[in-house]
Amino acid sequence: MHELGLAAEIFRIARETVDARGGGRLESVTVVVGDLAAVEPDLLEFAWKATVAGGLDEGAKLHVDWRPARQLCSSCGEVPERAEGSWLRLCPRCRQPLRVEGGDELEVRTMTFSEGAA
Repeated sequence: MHELGLAAEIFRIARETVDARGGGRLESVTVVVGDLAAVEPDLLEFAWKATVAGGLDEGAKLHVDWRPARQLCSSCGEVPERAEGSWLRLCPRCRQPLRVEGGDELEVRTMTFSEGAA
């Protein structure tokens, strides 16, 4: 489960940011995760809880801002006709090759913390 490593890295980034601003208790972190990032949001949230358990930041929330990828056809526009987790190579309407846009995000977006809390 690589989500545990991702949770640890998200925590490291958040903790360093809080410490650089004078310290405090981490309250929440929002991460942007794209459809193509190979990350399971539920597993990431589970791993996050394990990462912050037992420390100063226990109970800090992780919010996942999910960003779907879109399949586009140069003739037909967006092609929503796909099963979740699957990708089409050709447009089901006109048989033209499809391209995929977005969904590759994986970044720490925002965080909140209580200043000076110990």
